[in-house]
Amino acid sequence: MEVEVGVPGPTADIKLFRQSQPKFDTSQPFSGDKGFQGGENITTPHKRKPKRELTQQQKDENKALSSNRIFIEHLICLLKIFRISSHRFRLNLETYEQIILTVCGLVRLRIGSLILPS
Repeated sequence: MEVEVGVPGPTADIKLFRQSQPKFDTSQPFSGDKGFQGGENITTPHKRKPKRELTQQQKDENKALSSNRIFIEHLICLLKIFRISSHRFRLNLETYEQIILTVCGLVRLRIGSLILPS
């Protein structure tokens, strides 16, 4: 699991994605929510166009995509239990990254995915 610490202030998800995408292989597929519309190599749900309904095939594709993403959404929920990631950070910004990485480590312990060296 790769941890990308956010930036201060309002920033669109797609902008952060585009900045970090060069770190990955160009053929790497990604999956995102509607906030990632327009990104390269990223699968996003279909959006309903004004005054039109989604076809049944589009609805089925959205359902399949959301079924695959539910694990990620649950991880985000676990992170937000620690309010540091869902509220304004009012302390020194230099300590923010250390605190977020600590919270991510605690969540990894919680879900049992931490691999300890033998």
